[in-house]
Amino acid sequence: MRVLGVDPGLTRCGVGVVEGVAGRPLTMVGVGVVRTPVDAELGHRLVAIEQGIEQWLDEHRPEFVAVERVFSQHNVRTVMGTAQASAVAMLCAARRGIPVALHTPSEVKAAVTGSGRADKAQVGAMVTRLLRLSAPPRPADAADALALAICHIWRAPAQNRLQQAVALHAANATKGRTA
Repeated sequence: MRVLGVDPGLTRCGVGVVEGVAGRPLTMVGVGVVRTPVDAELGHRLVAIEQGIEQWLDEHRPEFVAVERVFSQHNVRTVMGTAQASAVAMLCAARRGIPVALHTPSEVKAAVTGSGRADKAQVGAMVTRLLRLSAPPRPADAADALALAICHIWRAPAQNRLQQAVALHAANATKGRTA
């Protein structure tokens, strides 16, 4: 399974591609950051993010895109920018028919470090260890994007089984039976 992880942001949008399956060693295929100038008009920044993500999709051909779920922060302006960058990433994937999964920051931290309250340094250290890298990816947005991809690879099999069970239950319920 090849997953593009996206840590959305208007100034720095982390991107990272990981390949592998749960239970086996994972491989980093690529990591980077799509940057936009702080002083540029919002529309131009979103187009730059779209172009950057499209390049990553063209070059790495992921089977899935995992995006950090936007959560409520105290700074509304930051939340808006993150949500807008997140929407661009989802749009790029959807346009190509690539499935998108959203993962919360605490879900990603728990999957990668064992604690949903891990700090950036702990996430970076575990990403480095799990992908057998010589140093943590910089900036932290890049490491977070890889962590998102790892989280999705590890969680996707269980999520797929759960979705199948829910769909089966719903199908049986419409036929008047319960599972």
